[in-house]
Amino acid sequence: MGVLRAIEKLFERYLPSPFTIAVLLTVITLFLALAFGEGTANTNKAAYVLRLWEQGLWNNGLLVFAYQMMLILVLGHVLVLSPPMEQLILKLTQGVRSTSQAAVLVAVSTMLVSFFNWGLGLIFGALFARKVAEYAQEKQIPLNYPLIGACGYSGLMIWHGGISGSAPIKVAEKGHLQELMAAAGNPDLAHKLPEVVPTSLTVFGWSNLVVFGAVLLCLAILIRYLGKKATPTRIGLKRYAFTKAEKANLKGAEKMEYSKWPAFIFGGILFCAFLAQYLPAIRSLNITPNLLNFFMLGLAIVLHGSFRSFLNAVEEAIGDVSGILIQFPLYFGIMGIMGGSGMIARISDIFVTFSDATTLPVFTFFSAALVNIFVPSGGGQWAVQGPLILESAVTLGVPLPKIIMALAYGDQLTNMLQPFWALPLLGITKLKAKEILPYTVLFMGIGMLIYVAALLLF
Repeated sequence: MGVLRAIEKLFERYLPSPFTIAVLLTVITLFLALAFGEGTANTNKAAYVLRLWEQGLWNNGLLVFAYQMMLILVLGHVLVLSPPMEQLILKLTQGVRSTSQAAVLVAVSTMLVSFFNWGLGLIFGALFARKVAEYAQEKQIPLNYPLIGACGYSGLMIWHGGISGSAPIKVAEKGHLQELMAAAGNPDLAHKLPEVVPTSLTVFGWSNLVVFGAVLLCLAILIRYLGKKATPTRIGLKRYAFTKAEKANLKGAEKMEYSKWPAFIFGGILFCAFLAQYLPAIRSLNITPNLLNFFMLGLAIVLHGSFRSFLNAVEEAIGDVSGILIQFPLYFGIMGIMGGSGMIARISDIFVTFSDATTLPVFTFFSAALVNIFVPSGGGQWAVQGPLILESAVTLGVPLPKIIMALAYGDQLTNMLQPFWALPLLGITKLKAKEILPYTVLFMGIGMLIYVAALLLF
């Protein structure tokens, strides 16, 4: 545990906020492009690099991508705040009898939910852990609360290989690969890439499902063991209240916002439009961001049962995107600089020089794990690192689904070390990062072994 405390202190002392990191990376990239990047014959190099940066910041296609990722997080949060989800969480807590049993229940449930949607899983895990602790406190059941909190965060270790993973669902969208490579300054490579890489080959590919099952099983075994060894801790929590829509003194048109029928009717219209548009894609297991967000929008409105309850949940959920919303353009700007100045091509050449078809996925995995510590947004990381690994994969003949999942596995792994996405959980559970970190680092160790083995075997 001494090593884990040292890691925690290192993060607290030397790791700035994610926004500050994005700014620093932007400045570093600007200087690297000026020193080693390519320019044009008729333009001042500094002016050229600054224009590349501006064009990347406001790239229309990538800004659409950013908004799609924001909606995935917000709508997932909104869903978990709905009355049916509240009842599900409260019902699940009734089975708590011990730390080991509660920890496994929270971890497995959270990972299953996170496989569907990472925003839903993040808040579900936090609320579930909090409610388990409240129930144990009420029934005087001895419980190690930090372990339960760590289990509520475990979904962030499998999210990018799930249905809402940024890279897998974006490459399943028509034209994304071509837009990404064009924005990265390599339109020639875009012609060598397929129009889509469907999720049937990534998220729903048999190898990824085997990996997910292995992580689920091995973590459950580890967590059960930790739960039996863990010492009970003092809890001392007040009851967490879900957001409610007040109905007092309603007048005129206000009644419509609180009525269930407008919500059900509009939700029904959304589902009819959803099936009309996306049924063929569902049948072929090709999930895209628009498909996922459309489904969650209709489901959230229906489950909340009124427009006012839905809007209250949206207001509460919006706070979770503020930390990353402004970061996306900065990472798009970095990608614009790296692509237009030829730096992506140069780094790709280094990848190719020191890798082959077998080792490139493993190298990608570890590099993605490292990059995630500094770029804790899966969407931002894909925008920066995606063009580089795609170019390397095409050169070495590595299947695109494999290289995409290698990046996804690496990105999600070090969430167990980087506490950025734990902030909503820490706020809800009232735990501290230093309390859950010793357990999440152990989760990370198990995950690393499974992911590397899978990339070598499959």
